[in-house]
Amino acid sequence: MIIPPFLKQGDTVGIVCTARKFSAEEAQPAITLLESWGLQVKLGFTIGLDNHQLGGSDQQRADDFQDMLNDATIKMIWCARGGYGTVRMIDLVDFAVLLNHPKWIVGFSDVTVLHAHINRLGVATMHAIMPFSVPRTEAISIEYLKNAIFGKPLSYSVPSSSYNKCGIAEGELVGGNLSIIYALLGSSSSIQTKGKILFIEDLDEYLYHIDRMLMNVKRNGLFKDLSGLIVGGMTDMHDNEIPFGMNAQQIILDLTDEYDFPIIFDFPAGHVPDNRALIFGKSISMNVQQNQIEIFYK
Repeated sequence: MIIPPFLKQGDTVGIVCTARKFSAEEAQPAITLLESWGLQVKLGFTIGLDNHQLGGSDQQRADDFQDMLNDATIKMIWCARGGYGTVRMIDLVDFAVLLNHPKWIVGFSDVTVLHAHINRLGVATMHAIMPFSVPRTEAISIEYLKNAIFGKPLSYSVPSSSYNKCGIAEGELVGGNLSIIYALLGSSSSIQTKGKILFIEDLDEYLYHIDRMLMNVKRNGLFKDLSGLIVGGMTDMHDNEIPFGMNAQQIILDLTDEYDFPIIFDFPAGHVPDNRALIFGKSISMNVQQNQIEIFYK
């Protein structure tokens, strides 16, 4: 796995729309943050474009992303926000330059499309807050983003959830938003999980949707030979008038009951105010104990 160079003061970060639209005014808190870290900022031409929900046409978003990939002065591409739309432009991008001149691709939610696709190409990416989330994010997550992009060691020690399945695991971390992982199954961007640790999170879904997506994940073999599972925020879940009968955590435990890998629930990442940076494509160790969980990068 290729690990892109970490940033240093004076480097330039490009901000682009790969999905939902985003204005220059909305970008200002993120610009101010990056500049306070000694970084320069280049806004892509999709910032401010308005194509209904999207930040420009599929071709415009692909071209903007391609320009940032091709520009050797850009050391990190920070996707402006999620929503929907990255999958519509992924096949219009030539990623060959990323293999020879790797750089960090950063974001979460719909950016899972890029994480999955790029990780399969053999390049690490960063699951972390986006410019849209800067004003909504807890200070601790902003600090972890700073540590991550500047290459400081990442480790996490947080209280254990009562749903956790104890154990120790090591492996390359992959994953992202469950709905996106589900949508990519069977495509050239579908994630591979054999011997790896899978991270999942989601937002605003019905519980039976969670069950249906995880059943497909299971039937596609993503739980087979998995080393460990990390579940982030399962935020704002919904139920029907006739209850499904299990919450999201119970659904996950039910569908993974036959496997012996450890599981972490309620890890602070995803659509939650405390959304801590994770590097996908790099190996981690996870130690799930009754009262505490620990994660550190090897």
